[in-house]
Amino acid sequence: MEELLNEVVPQEDLERFERKYHHELELDGEVSTETKFEYAFCLVRSRYTNDIRKGIMILEDLCRLHPDGRRDYIYYLAFGNARIKNYTEGLKYCRAFLDIESNDQVRSLEEYIKKQSDKEVAKGIAVAGGAALVLGGILGLGIAMARNKQKRDK
Repeated sequence: MEELLNEVVPQEDLERFERKYHHELELDGEVSTETKFEYAFCLVRSRYTNDIRKGIMILEDLCRLHPDGRRDYIYYLAFGNARIKNYTEGLKYCRAFLDIESNDQVRSLEEYIKKQSDKEVAKGIAVAGGAALVLGGILGLGIAMARNKQKRDK
């Protein structure tokens, strides 16, 4: 799953679907559902976080307005959120997908997200523990210096 999440869309594909998206917008004042999905699909596979976020926004809009393609939209919402390390949202979308149908690829994505989320929590705990240790050391040093000063003043 990690290999799939790290795969990025070729820049020329992203640019091609971006041009198609903007062309439809300029011609008709709106963009077809298919073109929105193709563009969002490329965006969530981009190497740039802002592109991924933009793809997520388009997919959320599609999911809300076009329930017929909801299954695909939800999968790529889980995928995009996992790519930007928004694990809570990614899990939410995995579970929403699995409520619609059972799917091994989505289960694999869900497991990957859970593992990554657990790693992030462990890192946070380690950093907090390290900070507490440093603070305790500084406090202990301060107390020792204060006691030493009191002894010298007597």
